[in-house]
Amino acid sequence: QVQLVESGGGLVQAGGSLRLSCVASGRTFSYYAMGWFRHTPEKEREFVAAISRSGTFSNYVDSVKGRFTISRDNAKNTVFLQMNSLKPEDTATYYCAATGYDTPRRNPNEYGYWGQGTQVTVSS
Repeated sequence: QVQLVESGGGLVQAGGSLRLSCVASGRTFSYYAMGWFRHTPEKEREFVAAISRSGTFSNYVDSVKGRFTISRDNAKNTVFLQMNSLKPEDTATYYCAATGYDTPRRNPNEYGYWGQGTQVTVSS
């Protein structure tokens, strides 16, 4: 019922910033709480951040707290992940996902729709 397309990944030096975007189509965007996950061979599908339907509540994995910010613009059917103070450990393929829950969710099994991913590489 929804299609997700990520963009904004790339190569950046440690300490730099990137802003990821995920554009949704197919049905009312505000129906879904949204999340960002990342995949590496070591950690596989790791939760990064999530945001409620309204954007009022958010949740982050401890390793990105204070550095990453998730936000959404329901008028533009878009969720963002602002990534500051990037570290080489942040290198991964980043995926956005949509869930029918109204609150931020950390469990990937609670998400029904996934984007194709965008690569983030942080050099040192």
